[in-house]
Amino acid sequence: MAGPLLRSGVRRFPWLCNVLLYGSLFSAGDAAQQLLRRRPGQEPDWAQTRHVALVALSFHGNFNYVWLRGLERALPGRAPGAVLAKVLCDQLVGAPVAILAFYTGMSILQGKENIFSDCKKKFWNTYKTGLLYWPFVQLSNFVLVPVYLRTAYTGLCGFLWAIFICFSQQSGDGTAKSAFLWFQREKVNADGEPSEK
Repeated sequence: MAGPLLRSGVRRFPWLCNVLLYGSLFSAGDAAQQLLRRRPGQEPDWAQTRHVALVALSFHGNFNYVWLRGLERALPGRAPGAVLAKVLCDQLVGAPVAILAFYTGMSILQGKENIFSDCKKKFWNTYKTGLLYWPFVQLSNFVLVPVYLRTAYTGLCGFLWAIFICFSQQSGDGTAKSAFLWFQREKVNADGEPSEK
């Protein structure tokens, strides 16, 4: 019952549904990384999650909605050449814009004096890490997902990315290595062993 209702809603109100789904999933990724990182007795920083939601709803959801439809208009179809061209365009244009908007938007909302500081420090590492994930996501998106659901699908996959990029924005350096090392320390700590020798 929910499946047909959701499909009907997305077809009837595609922009609204896609942007809301994207923003909700992206902000849930921030909440998840905070819950994974928090210490006993430490409360999640809900202001941080609100900031992520605001950036995701005001920019990322809208950008992805327009961007993915624009790519489909410019490079229509699912032929291998068109799909590979869309993935390439997405990684060369869309990904840098999204990363810059995230770090800059978060810095503005957090009231940082230098709103480009995180971008300067973390952009290239985050971009390179994204190249390990997003081309595969977008390849499946352009081959398997109907155009009207592509932003929602990107948001669903963006949940995992949000865990990473929100961690990077708060305490990482934008590399997958820093996230894996942090996660490994947390796993060791959960097993009751010291995190450092």
